[in-house]
Amino acid sequence: MTRSIVITGAGSGIGRVTAQAFLEDGWRVALVGRREAPLRETANGDANALVLPFDVSQPEAVEQGFAQVARDWGRIDALFNNAGIFTKGAPIDEIPVEDWMQLSAVNITGMFLCARAAFGQMRRQNPQGGRIINNGSISAHVPRPGSSPYTTSKHAITGLTRSISLDGRPFDIACSQIDIGNALTEMAAPMAVGVKQANGEIAPEAVMDAEHVATSVLHMAKLPLDANVQFMTVMATKMPYIGRG
Repeated sequence: MTRSIVITGAGSGIGRVTAQAFLEDGWRVALVGRREAPLRETANGDANALVLPFDVSQPEAVEQGFAQVARDWGRIDALFNNAGIFTKGAPIDEIPVEDWMQLSAVNITGMFLCARAAFGQMRRQNPQGGRIINNGSISAHVPRPGSSPYTTSKHAITGLTRSISLDGRPFDIACSQIDIGNALTEMAAPMAVGVKQANGEIAPEAVMDAEHVATSVLHMAKLPLDANVQFMTVMATKMPYIGRG
C-alpha cells in the first residue's frame, strides 16, 4: 500500500527538499503552504503530489485541508510538521509585539493545529495509527543572540512533541522531533557569510546540504510504528553548537 504524508511549509527550503525526497521514494505527498505557485513547483507535475494551499494558523483551513487528504487517500500515515518563520534578530525589548504574534501564530499555533488534525485522523482511521514528526531546531536546545521569539517557539514544540508522544501511545501514534542546524536553504544562506555569535562577533558558520535533513526525515517516517526516533539532531558538523557560548 502506498503511504501518505502531509508536509507543511512545502513550497521552499527544507519542506520542498523533503517533499521531493518522499515523492521520489514513492509516497503520496500532500504539499501545504500559503501560496499555490511554489507548491506546484515542488510537485513538478508528480501524480502522487496533492497541492493544498492554506495558512496553517487558520483552524478552519487546517481542518478542511486534512479532511481533503483523508477523503482523497483514505488515510494519513505521517505528518512532517515543518512550517515556521523567523523574526529579525534583536533584544526582546526591541522586537515589535506584532512580530511575536505573527511568529507564534505560525510556529506554535500552526504546528499545534496541524498536529491536532493529523492526530485525530490517525486515531479514527483503520488500521489505526501514524507518525507525527515535528521540526524543532537547534534553538530548542540553545539560542542564538536576539532570537527570543523563535527560541521560545521551538522550546514549545519540544513540549508538544513530548505530550503527543505520550497521548499517542494508546492509538499507535508515534511522535518525534528533528532539530536541524545550519541546513543550507535560502533562509539559512546568511550563516555561511557571517552571523552574530554569542561573544558579539560576526563570523561565518559551517553549513550542510538540506538533502541530509530530507533523508533523515524519510528514515524516521519509514520506521515501523513500534519503533521511534524520539529526538534527532542533524547539523553541520563544525557549526558552533557544542560549546556555543
